[in-house]
Amino acid sequence: MGYGLELIFAALAAAGCIYWVAAAFLVARYGQGRAVAAGDTPLTILKPLHGAEPGLAANLASFLDQDYGGPVQIVFGVQDPLDPAIAVVEDIVRTHPDHDIALVVDSRRYGSNPKVSNLVNMMSAAKADILVLADSDIRVEPDYLSQVVAALGRPGVGAVTCAYRSAPFEGPWSGLSGLAVDSHFLPGVVVGMACGLAEPCFGATIALRRKVLERIGGFQAFADILADDYAIGDAVRRLGLDVAVTPFVVTHMSNDATFGEMMSHEMRWAKTVAGLNRIGFAGTGLTHPVPLAILALLLGGSWHAGLLLVAALACRSLLLLSVARRFRLLQAPFWLLPLRDCLSFYVYLASFFPSGVSWRGSHFLVEADGTMAARRESE
Repeated sequence: MGYGLELIFAALAAAGCIYWVAAAFLVARYGQGRAVAAGDTPLTILKPLHGAEPGLAANLASFLDQDYGGPVQIVFGVQDPLDPAIAVVEDIVRTHPDHDIALVVDSRRYGSNPKVSNLVNMMSAAKADILVLADSDIRVEPDYLSQVVAALGRPGVGAVTCAYRSAPFEGPWSGLSGLAVDSHFLPGVVVGMACGLAEPCFGATIALRRKVLERIGGFQAFADILADDYAIGDAVRRLGLDVAVTPFVVTHMSNDATFGEMMSHEMRWAKTVAGLNRIGFAGTGLTHPVPLAILALLLGGSWHAGLLLVAALACRSLLLLSVARRFRLLQAPFWLLPLRDCLSFYVYLASFFPSGVSWRGSHFLVEADGTMAARRESE
């Protein structure tokens, strides 16, 4: 029995090694080119906020310091009148007096997803036809808006989104969290798009025209959905329009301060992905060759399993090197890969068991169809 299990885990680990080598090749070819694109169409940036997370001021300022030729309005939104993010926004207003900035403080809720409720409230202040939604932990380059608007202007495009790399803020947990993005999430996106298996739409950026948003039911249509970003992209595609993925990536600022915060964040993300496609998510077990090789070694103890573990570590290092070169990562902590991979494998396995998720201080139950419901105190 033990020998049979060793062979199964060894075969899965070997398949994972092949996957990571292919991913390293595809990542190296992923486009980072930025075409010259001048834009002057008025647009509104929507920034839903919750709390004064580390680096928030710099994140938000990067969306204002843009080389864009047209009028740019930015709308910040919070639901709690005591939210510390308000003070950050007030400082930005003082340091950017020539910018069109609005702050919406509105506690009204329309469903279980607090971010979507925030967006619904913020729309009352939005002026422009082009809407650019981006999460609060995203930081961008000065040509970001020009590139996004140029992509949105292509024939047949209904929305634009961006993949993202990480930039750990500080501390070991934010570093481990960022490593999951760079060594697992981002290569998976690249492989999925290259193979035609992924149709992404990320909260890191969703740009679309107001009339398209109205045709998919407005933000209210997604008020009870955990994966609101994916659902928006899916709704746009069902109109017969494309969701364009830019050839460049934006930067996600990983700011998990504790082990608990990191695991809660990753569990929510895993349950989100699993809820979108359980069969496909189950297949991503192959993307964990290091823990699979460790299990094969523990079960059999053969030198073949030991050699496979060395090969798995080499393939993971090759992939991270490819990501670091292509996406200009400042640090590539190769020595953390074994720990990172074991933690990711644990999250993968745990996501199959029923439980709630925590999101910005609130706790929710996630139904099989991806809808959310607030967890009762007794639960």
